Amino acid sequence: MAKAIPTRDEDYSLWYNELVKKAGLAENSQVRGCMVIKPYGFAIWEKMQQALDQMFKDTGHENAYFPLFIPKSFLSREADHVEGFAKECAVVTHYRLKTDESKKGVVVDPDARLEEELIIRPTSETVIWDSYKNWIQSYRDLPLKINQWANVVRWELRTRLFLRTAEFLWQEGHTAHATKQEAIEETELMLGVYADFVENFMAVPVIKGVKTASERFAGAVDTFCIEAMMQDKKALQAGTSHFLGQNFAKAFNVKFASKEGKEEFVWGTSWGVSTRLMGALIMAHSDDDGLVLPPKLAPIQVAVVPIYKTDEELSKITKVVNGLSSELKANGISVKYDDRDTHKPGWKFAEYELKGVPARIAIGPRDLENGTVEIARRDTKEKSTIALENVLNHITNLMEEMQTSIYDKALDFRTENTYQADSYEEFKKLVEKGFVYAHWDGTDETEEKIKEETKATIRCIPFDQKKEDGKCIFSGNPSTGRVLFAKAY
Repeated sequence: MAKAIPTRDEDYSLWYNELVKKAGLAENSQVRGCMVIKPYGFAIWEKMQQALDQMFKDTGHENAYFPLFIPKSFLSREADHVEGFAKECAVVTHYRLKTDESKKGVVVDPDARLEEELIIRPTSETVIWDSYKNWIQSYRDLPLKINQWANVVRWELRTRLFLRTAEFLWQEGHTAHATKQEAIEETELMLGVYADFVENFMAVPVIKGVKTASERFAGAVDTFCIEAMMQDKKALQAGTSHFLGQNFAKAFNVKFASKEGKEEFVWGTSWGVSTRLMGALIMAHSDDDGLVLPPKLAPIQVAVVPIYKTDEELSKITKVVNGLSSELKANGISVKYDDRDTHKPGWKFAEYELKGVPARIAIGPRDLENGTVEIARRDTKEKSTIALENVLNHITNLMEEMQTSIYDKALDFRTENTYQADSYEEFKKLVEKGFVYAHWDGTDETEEKIKEETKATIRCIPFDQKKEDGKCIFSGNPSTGRVLFAKAY
């Protein structure tokens, strides 16, 4: 089963695509650029969603839902915003079909043209700020902290499952504040929430920073981001948080009466992560035999496979496993007992390895006699023989150990493949091998030239950037600190 997947060294892109399909995560749809997320893939996404949703609520946010369709005129109110998304928008022009004259199908009814075209949301700033105009009158209505779980459409020409599709799932937070400082603090807070989630649930280390002007979100004053390294040493933007200033408040006339009775525009933020995190999870940890899932996000944390020859043996094993499963589940560990008689134990072992189940328990008649089970961990493939009475304690500790170990392995990989470059020639060689910290003169022209010549982009100006006088690797002009360059998804 797993052997049908190409190795990462053979063809990393094909390895990724085949793994997504073979592990039952997603598949391509008949609709161009769209995907079908299959039950196992959606179960992982649900775990992500549940964890993030609680983190949002713990920081004072509420969920709401806004329309999928946005009047075209809304997008033109914020100039940078419309320019940034215009080429990716899908447009609804008619509201009715009719049977064609040959009676063999349907056609668009030309008499049913909309008075104003509707944009299928590429993001919801415009339609949400139009609502905020009615929700906010006074400082008592602030801060307004809303999140939405939804789907969006961005008409991508080149697509890849989870990483870049025409339609994808995400959440988008949109907040309004009385002061600039409050909005900036919110932007930073939510980036911290994302970093916490990606590192502590996904076990992927990230670098926090601010985007350059050319890379920031269309309509934002500043865009903060978290960047992660994949196993092919490319960067993946794992989350963004935007300080919008008063741009959308002014575009949609969202004002409030301050405590002093003065009418002022509110300050805004927006922030989001998407099913692209599924791609990051896969590419950061998985191996040539299949997925490697951190226990906190694994739909099945423990798979139990009975090994037997007779129904009597199976009956005895099942009785023991039922008691063991109840004990594990009572302690918050998800268990699947696979007693299917349609597949051999070896096939099941390969399936759970492919699906990245963190721990596998094998139990047969001899194990019953000895009062033991065999436990295999997915990340290192190590096997241990454990007494039945110690299984709960062993599995509980193993889940914590694996979560940490998977993170540490990814962090070590990033450290080993991160460099500093002090000349352009050195930079061009090193950027083929991973992340590179290098001096940049701060101009759009230099940034674009480097991108054109090397296909590497400035992923972020790190928050922890140390003040360091130097010279730009490309122009030789003065620089006050190094920025993070990498090739990226």
